[in-house]
Amino acid sequence: MSTAVVDDEYPGQGLGLPEHGRGSLASWSARMASLVIDWAACMILAQVLFGDGVLHGFDWRRFMPMVFFFVQKTVLTALTSGSFGQLLCRIAVVRLDREQIGWFRSAARAAMKVIVVPALVIGADRRGLDDLALGTVVINRR
Repeated sequence: MSTAVVDDEYPGQGLGLPEHGRGSLASWSARMASLVIDWAACMILAQVLFGDGVLHGFDWRRFMPMVFFFVQKTVLTALTSGSFGQLLCRIAVVRLDREQIGWFRSAARAAMKVIVVPALVIGADRRGLDDLALGTVVINRR
């Protein structure tokens, strides 16, 4: 048996996703932009609420951007299928079985993003270890 990739195949086809438009696999640029937006928003909020110790301190305040990142990513993904940045970039996190993402998967996915490594190891169809482990994929909302 051959495992060669067919030239006609596009990313997401094996998952049953359309090639373009709503429900297709989200681009890398949209995914990276959403991550930058999420992190920037959490940094700004943490600095507004906790002061310059967020950027220059060596106490508990240093971890507040990460805490905000985890909380906003968990809550918004569970409720809206996407974090603040993902909503702005018009992408969504969905389960492959089309069920609700739920609180457990949302929190687990956010925790894996916080520790970074699972998001950096990319498998087929632009899915990180977090998506592979949780049966999720990031798609276009439009």
